[in-house]
Amino acid sequence: QVQLVESGGGLVQAGGSLRVSCAASGPTFSTYAVGWFRQAPGKEREFVAAINWSAGGKSYADSVKGRFTISRDNAKNTVYLLMNSLKPEDTAVYYCAADPSGRGYYTRPYEYPYWGQGTQVTVSS
Repeated sequence: QVQLVESGGGLVQAGGSLRVSCAASGPTFSTYAVGWFRQAPGKEREFVAAINWSAGGKSYADSVKGRFTISRDNAKNTVYLLMNSLKPEDTAVYYCAADPSGRGYYTRPYEYPYWGQGTQVTVSS
């Protein structure tokens, strides 16, 4: 079992940057893949980015490719999402999720059994 806690959300102006973090408990987290998802009011939860257990494999949604970067520090049991060139449409609650398979190419929420509580990111125009 792994527990996830997101942090680092906040209010930022369009064009700005923000880094959100996902801290995990559990001795085997370094073997898990992690995904970032987001959910805006009235919309479905959508895939943002994913990283495999070794950080050798990463994937991104087309809407964030070139602007967002996912990374991880297994020594700290933490996964990061650096968000640059933020747009108002990036406003959402951002969730991290963990997948024990470690593969890192899952893009659908049901493929991740473990979830954090989310952190709000608001981008003002």
